[in-house]
Amino acid sequence: MCGRQKTACHLIGSPGAIAASEAKPVSRVRLLVVEDEARLAAALQRGLQAEGFAVDLAGDGVQGLELARHGGYDAMILDVMLPRLSGYRVVRQLRDERHWLPVLMLSAKDGEYDQADGLDCGADDYLTKPFSYVVLLARLRALLRRGGRERPVVLTHGDVELDPAERRVTVAGREVTLTAREFALLEYLIRHAGQVVSKTELLDHVWDASLETAPNAVEVYVGYLRRKIGRDRLETVRGAGYRLAAV
Repeated sequence: MCGRQKTACHLIGSPGAIAASEAKPVSRVRLLVVEDEARLAAALQRGLQAEGFAVDLAGDGVQGLELARHGGYDAMILDVMLPRLSGYRVVRQLRDERHWLPVLMLSAKDGEYDQADGLDCGADDYLTKPFSYVVLLARLRALLRRGGRERPVVLTHGDVELDPAERRVTVAGREVTLTAREFALLEYLIRHAGQVVSKTELLDHVWDASLETAPNAVEVYVGYLRRKIGRDRLETVRGAGYRLAAV
């Protein structure tokens, strides 16, 4: 998914100077930094320790994955282009194992599809190199505030599974082909599984607000979706909307 060639990366702003001037230590938490560029890793460790964090380093993806699994960390800063195992594969493996450690991904790969790949693999945030140390700290604090809540890469409700990254849906283990609109409709319903979702809410979130949409569009696509995933999996709540049911 990613090559080994790297560009020169650095922090914008001196961690030591920032820490000395602000002198605002945060609550001590444990961080794992997985970065194979020794100078950058050391700079991150010094700066974060000056902010009051306890910081461990890993120099490749395999070591980083093992530490993330068993180290009891509060968050991880993860490079993308790592020896032995890429950052994409590290975070995907953690999420597949239902490990919800917050992950901030760092990379010199600054294309929009590179960032989308990182987030779709399960990273919580993505920061491109070179980066501002002040912004890194702010994003890290935001991750820590949110904590390690469950956020699976593959969305599941009953026997329905939806993978947003792969654009793949299975029902009772059988792959189902959906149009883009049907996929978006199912994704919104599965993210609100068990809740009643109104037609207005679906129009606001699944259809393009800038385009004129027929009043019965929701009913039409709910009908299409029912034929593909099974009528008993998508309930109509009279006068209120629709609810995805577990079968």
